[in-house]
Parts: sequence; C-alpha cells; structure tokens
Amino acid sequence: MLLLITGVTAVGAVTTRLQCVDAARDAALAAARGEPGAVAGQRSAPEGAEVTVQVSGDLATATVTAPIPLLGSRFPALTVRASAVAAVEPGPPEPAP
Repeated sequence: MLLLITGVTAVGAVTTRLQCVDAARDAALAAARGEPGAVAGQRSAPEGAEVTVQVSGDLATATVTAPIPLLGSRFPALTVRASAVAAVEPGPPEPAP
C-alpha cells in the first residue's frame, strides 16, 4: 500500500513539475513581449503555485513554485520549481513583470 501511495505521489509530482515548466515558459514569453507575465503564467500554473517574473536588461526570467502535498496533510509538502528565460523583444513598450 505504501508503494502505491508513493507511486501516485511521484506521478503527481511529475505532472505538477511539467505544469510549472509550461507556466514559466508562458510567463517569460509574455513578459518578453511587454505583457504582464505573471498573469499569463498563472493561467497555466497548477493550483497554489506562485509565479514571479523579473525583467533585467534584455532578459525576462520567470519562476514558478508549486507545493505537492504528501500523503494528505500529515506530512510537509514538497515544492517543485521551474524557471524560464526569454529575450526581451525590441520595440516601444517597456516589458511588464
């Protein structure tokens, strides 16, 4: 039984990690285009995720952090994190985080 619960938790962790990668990519690309990146990332982020976007020079960096509960609420949650970087596109509008 413990092996089954561990397997289900591992599958959930991988799924959450892939959602974080997608959300970070969406947020970085939106910020590079001058759109609000955090809003774009939050749309595809898993539930309870935190999306942060930072524009520095000609790079937009997005980081998505999401908790993965282990065996209900009895144990502390694991955290998965994904980051993406995109080059800021040239043009008149200034990138928005």
